[in-house]
Amino acid sequence: MLKRIVQLFFIVIGGMLGYLYIPDLIRVLNFGDLPTQVTSPYVGAVIGALILFLSTFWLSDYVVGLIRWAEETVVKAPATDLLSGTMGLIIGLIVAFLIQSPLSSMDIVVVSSILPIAITFLLGYLGFQVGFKKRDELIQLFSLNRQGKEKKKEAEPEMARGKYKILDTSVIIDGRVADICQTGFLEGPLIIPRFVLEELQYIADSLDVLKRNRGRRGLDILNRIQKELSMKVEIYEGDFEEVTEVDSKLVKLAQLLTGVVVTNDFNLNKVCELQNVAVLNINDLANAVKPVVLPGEELVVQVIKDGKEQNQGVGYLDDGTMIVVEDGRDYIGKTIDVVVTSVLQTSAGRMIFAKKKLLEKAL
Repeated sequence: MLKRIVQLFFIVIGGMLGYLYIPDLIRVLNFGDLPTQVTSPYVGAVIGALILFLSTFWLSDYVVGLIRWAEETVVKAPATDLLSGTMGLIIGLIVAFLIQSPLSSMDIVVVSSILPIAITFLLGYLGFQVGFKKRDELIQLFSLNRQGKEKKKEAEPEMARGKYKILDTSVIIDGRVADICQTGFLEGPLIIPRFVLEELQYIADSLDVLKRNRGRRGLDILNRIQKELSMKVEIYEGDFEEVTEVDSKLVKLAQLLTGVVVTNDFNLNKVCELQNVAVLNINDLANAVKPVVLPGEELVVQVIKDGKEQNQGVGYLDDGTMIVVEDGRDYIGKTIDVVVTSVLQTSAGRMIFAKKKLLEKAL
């Protein structure tokens, strides 16, 4: 099949050359008075095609062998070598075309005809060689660009994730979020879902006095954030009708907006972590900024109530940290010196376990 294609190629080339040059060649050789039909370009095309077709009987085998060798060489060559060499060749040919365009308009035959051909071959060869030999650097360049794009794509969701802060009901009622926003540690915009506002309104209209006061406090906190602080506050009007729980709606909204849920609800914190949703827990922040208490340190605490276990007393530090005093039930209503024995810290808060100082010394 390849041999037939080569023969056809030779016939076409021979016909083109015969059409262009054989009539002039016959006139130059001056064979005498020949009929006009003989000097016709079409007759020349037939003669040229016939001559090259006859030459294919001994040239075609060499041409086919050359093509086979080139094909095997190209197939065995690494794809990166071929790609880099081809890119260099294309760039070289483009530069050669740009250079030879003004040269072809000159009247000097050498400059307008021969020089452009030489420049094309030279720059094509140089382009191929440069691309082939610089393939490692080109591969490294492309790999760096690809890694940069991948890192950029990975960074975009992280940036988007840190853009929106979605407040839940508990953190609004708690009220500390307004102070945190005022200090600048929490960036906006803040997203207040409509279903959270409805829950706040429902709590504010409750018959229970405690719940009603908490709901009204939450509404006051939102008004303070909107009016007194420079942070942008947006109301999300959408809802997830197929979901009934507010916490589940918050998780879905965070996934939809790639936002961060701001809460102090321990259970919602765990649900967000399980569903790979970013969460900011106000209690975690409060625990992080509390003074570090180590076992062996001495504290002064007022025991105010019983503990869950027998003979335990419970007191609180100024920052609200609970201190469980072993055998402290007898000191309820009194201020005593205690020695810290252990510290338990969770997202729900920090607890300190201690013993009375005198008992610790006696041991």
